[in-house]
Amino acid sequence: MLLERIYDEDLAQASYFIGCQTKGEAVVVDARRDIATYQELAAANGMKIVAVTETHIHADYLSGTRELAEATGADMYVSGEGGNDWQYGFDAERLYDGSTITSGNITIKAVHTPGHTPEHLAFLITDGAFSDQPGYLLSGDFVFSGDLGRPDLLDEAAGGLDTRFVGAKQLFASLREKFLTLPDHVQVYPGHGSGSACGKALGAIPSTTVGYERLYAWWGPYLAANDEEGFVRELLDGQPDAHAYFGRMKRQNRLGPDVMGPRGDLPQLDNQALAGDLTEDRVTFVDTRSNDQVHQGTVTGALNIPAGTKMASFGAWAYDPETDDRPLVLLAPDQEAAQDMWDHLVRVGIDNVTGFTPTLDGLPITTPKVLAPGDLEDFGAALLLDVRNKTEHAAGSIPGSEQLSAGRVLWHQDQLPSEGTIVTFCQSGVRNSVAASALRRAGHDVVELDGSYAGWAAWNASQESTSVS
Repeated sequence: MLLERIYDEDLAQASYFIGCQTKGEAVVVDARRDIATYQELAAANGMKIVAVTETHIHADYLSGTRELAEATGADMYVSGEGGNDWQYGFDAERLYDGSTITSGNITIKAVHTPGHTPEHLAFLITDGAFSDQPGYLLSGDFVFSGDLGRPDLLDEAAGGLDTRFVGAKQLFASLREKFLTLPDHVQVYPGHGSGSACGKALGAIPSTTVGYERLYAWWGPYLAANDEEGFVRELLDGQPDAHAYFGRMKRQNRLGPDVMGPRGDLPQLDNQALAGDLTEDRVTFVDTRSNDQVHQGTVTGALNIPAGTKMASFGAWAYDPETDDRPLVLLAPDQEAAQDMWDHLVRVGIDNVTGFTPTLDGLPITTPKVLAPGDLEDFGAALLLDVRNKTEHAAGSIPGSEQLSAGRVLWHQDQLPSEGTIVTFCQSGVRNSVAASALRRAGHDVVELDGSYAGWAAWNASQESTSVS
């Protein structure tokens, strides 16, 4: 058996390639939409992808199940559990508790593990060439290394009302009745790692075991004592902000994401023609440089979505394809870099990218406004906005600031003043630049606090030191 973990650092998301080396067949679980990595893995191992499935209706990325099935001819399998309100809206074979997918010597058994979502499945894998008993569990967003999938996303992202309490109790039952009944040696491969917003304390370790989690996970003592009330209280306390784009992911994944098909190379655009499109507001420019570079001058009306390991996340914060149909133009050094950026963006359903340019020459330029920490008190801002997570804000912030995380500001503009200047900050300035660019694009007057909270804290400490001396 071949078991490969394909990990996306951007969204802290893991998909899995399970291959039977005897039969030359493979099954992919929780695929993302840029599918070349799975096709290349199959080709390298002389395998054909025959089945594609997923653990649940995802909230943090757009599923590649349909995309990969269309490209390979593989059969699709999705959960049929969860009741009428949590049924997929596209044709695929339904899996229920105990259903199996078989490929050669490998058996993949669906285990209904509600809690994170009502329809959630985990997959028990048996390598029949080695044993007649399961040795591996793909746990999806049920059990992570050191943590559990949060049960409050249906409230936060899908419009639920107090479903978190039902979900938390379901998680307790799923642990007691499904997870902890497995042998301690079973290897557990979760769907996310550290950095994901699908839990509050995910570990960075790529796998764990049932026995290790039983003994050392925070929830172990609550299960050992059958303390459901204490478990629910601890589970729900301190969960991070859910990004607003999660709601769009839930809707699209449930109905079935659009199949893109083969994507051609992004063209390099002529800046003279691009300048005209920008002036007429026919396109949205994406400045992919760091916030420090952007502050030296950027395209007027540009979004700052820095290239690198978090481009999908930042893109989903700054651009909503449901309300903005203007195609994106990327700042990229070459076509290969532009294609990689596009790959990141399609993971969160930002498909409408029309091309790239390697330079700002000839384009309308603006220098974003920044404010020194020492000038903040007398500035007279209509709002001092902390775009960090609520847990960061609660741990310490600038007096008088209000919190609305960078992943939510674009969707909650009703909480912002309609007139006056908004001064924004995060911890170091990266998230702040993303959020500020999105708010400017939406028509707000925004000034970024230079150095953000870290800069202000250093300045404040120096002032206190001076006054003491």
